[in-house]
Amino acid sequence: MNDSVPAAGSATAAHDLPNENSLKRGDIKVLGLSALGGALEFYDFVIFVFFATVVGQLFFPPDIPEWLRQVQTFGIFAAGYLARPLGGIIMAHFGDTLGRKKMFTLSIFMMSLPTLLMGMLPTYAVIGMWAPLLLIILRIFQGAAVGGEVPGAWVFVSEHVAPRHNGLACGTLSMGLVGGILLGSLMASAINSVYTPEEVSDFAWRIPFIIGGVFGLFSVYLRRWLHETPVFAEMQQKKALAAELPLKMILREQRPAIAVAMAVTWVLTAAIVVVILMTPSLIAELEGLTRAAAFSANSLAIVAVCIGCIVSGYMVDRIGAGVTLVLWSALLGITYWIFLATMHSDPSLLVPLYCLTGFSVGIVGAVPSIAIRGFPPAVRFTGLSFSYNVAYAIFGGFTPILVSLMMTVSPLSPTWYVAALSLMGVVLGLWLALSPRGRELMEIFSFGPAPRRR
Repeated sequence: MNDSVPAAGSATAAHDLPNENSLKRGDIKVLGLSALGGALEFYDFVIFVFFATVVGQLFFPPDIPEWLRQVQTFGIFAAGYLARPLGGIIMAHFGDTLGRKKMFTLSIFMMSLPTLLMGMLPTYAVIGMWAPLLLIILRIFQGAAVGGEVPGAWVFVSEHVAPRHNGLACGTLSMGLVGGILLGSLMASAINSVYTPEEVSDFAWRIPFIIGGVFGLFSVYLRRWLHETPVFAEMQQKKALAAELPLKMILREQRPAIAVAMAVTWVLTAAIVVVILMTPSLIAELEGLTRAAAFSANSLAIVAVCIGCIVSGYMVDRIGAGVTLVLWSALLGITYWIFLATMHSDPSLLVPLYCLTGFSVGIVGAVPSIAIRGFPPAVRFTGLSFSYNVAYAIFGGFTPILVSLMMTVSPLSPTWYVAALSLMGVVLGLWLALSPRGRELMEIFSFGPAPRRR
């Protein structure tokens, strides 16, 4: 049952019909440059957390309690997340009115420059309280940038490829974003292996930020070679852009699409936040494993996530969005349950089971293709950005707290949380695949130039 059939008469579909069975060379160029830029931008965003302890020691008064230093440091990290919805909505507004490419290029510039400046920022010992103040300002700019980059990149690649390759395009880009997390982890490991703790605190902590900023600015240059999406260019030519505030239009006319996009984003946060970000520390603490072993397995699991992103995106194109969501949600819930349950009895299976679970986290490659389908072109960027960023800020922000509270009841509580979200994904996927309203929402009719009122 395929619920990803493009509508007849779609301008974009018609434009790509002669080559719809294979990606064109231009499509591959767009996907490659977009995924590379996304990886570098996500690297810039997450590298902070890998050096949070060192940053906290250098950018806050030396005589404050350690717990307060950690709270303040991670408060700065959280500021980036809090800035995501506002930055994403503002950039999406201009992406729907001025062009996808302009915002796609601006987002990586807004990420790269603050990252570079972080690597050059004077510490508290040099400029006093200006150090943490400047740091939080730069972090807010980073958050605003990633809020526009992620949905903007998904929209950009989706509108460049033929509709039948939409899932693969989003999956490829998601692989790049996840790859950015892996790059950050590998860079942190390399810095801490090559330099002593004293050297890291003295100067080496700056190296990952400077490298990330420089390569990010290089990506800004590379994105100059990309062209505006055919869908937006046609809307400009036919004067079919949004006639009013895009956010107002989606809140009034696209509520079902918003609900679906926010629901699948919730599943995405469970997969990323719990399975990838929280699990290494959880299994190290609960099962007596060394942190080195847990995080090494985590790095291999992230590689499996990248592979899973491609596969799940490809499946959306071949068997439909709803069916793919059902299968991958079930896979996520089952594999994570087996993984944590087995760690109690046989920790020797850590690597293979974590990699299998990581592959199931590849559901994040299917999520953007599902989330994007209900929004017509005139408000697509705004619709996806609002839904994704607000849902991620809420669910991603509260998930660690909720899971930690649940663990006071049982150490297997993380599996309950992931299982509950997986079940929701299965139910939502069945609705999208089987109900007339769900199937209509998943049609790629909206990849044409004109918005369709519901």
